[in-house]
Amino acid sequence: MLTKGRKVAGRGEDMSAHYAFGPREDDAIIKHRLLTRITTTRGEPPLKKLQKKFMSFAAEIEKDADNTSDCERLYKAFLQEINTYELPLLKSKAVVDANLREKESFNGLQVEIQRQILQAQTDIEDLKKQLEQSKIERQHKEECEAIRKLISLQPPRSETEKLIAELEKEIASLEAESAACIRTLELRKKQFALLLHVVEELQISIDDEQRSIADELRATAEEPKISIDDSNGGASDAMAVD
Repeated sequence: MLTKGRKVAGRGEDMSAHYAFGPREDDAIIKHRLLTRITTTRGEPPLKKLQKKFMSFAAEIEKDADNTSDCERLYKAFLQEINTYELPLLKSKAVVDANLREKESFNGLQVEIQRQILQAQTDIEDLKKQLEQSKIERQHKEECEAIRKLISLQPPRSETEKLIAELEKEIASLEAESAACIRTLELRKKQFALLLHVVEELQISIDDEQRSIADELRATAEEPKISIDDSNGGASDAMAVD
């Protein structure tokens, strides 16, 4: 049987981690006990007891003396020891069978759990899509509600149509006034152009009159000079004659 010294707990060490054997040593000890049918660490192993009973029975049979009662007694003791040894085996077999059935059940349960996990993941993805769609629909509803509130703040349709009719009348009146103003403006442009033409003609005539008056004044101013020159010329001629 495998053994190992117990680990001694020291100060400051974690008491929850103090074990006599490690996990690997525990597995080896359990395996050894199952093979040798040793249920405790104390006492003689059952297989060794069975071997002693068999050796005692065999040794008693090989004797030449009249020992039928002893052989029968040892035989019964050997059978009893076999039954004692067989009972844990039957229990172990039942445990193994139960463990196998439990393993099969666990495998089926694991498959079912895996299927449920996959189904849950699929459901989660579908719910995410539904959540996104719900968010979009809620946003649309909020926008529609905001538009409805804005519409409710507006005046009734009849008042709006009445206001539109009044505005159309006012626009028609303004358009008529604008057309009249345009016609008046065109007329004023034509009159102004005609007036400019008349003013230009008057300016030309005035300039002509001013030039003629200036010519007349110049001519009038030059006549005395000519007479003076004529008189001066006569005097000089007289002086020359003299």
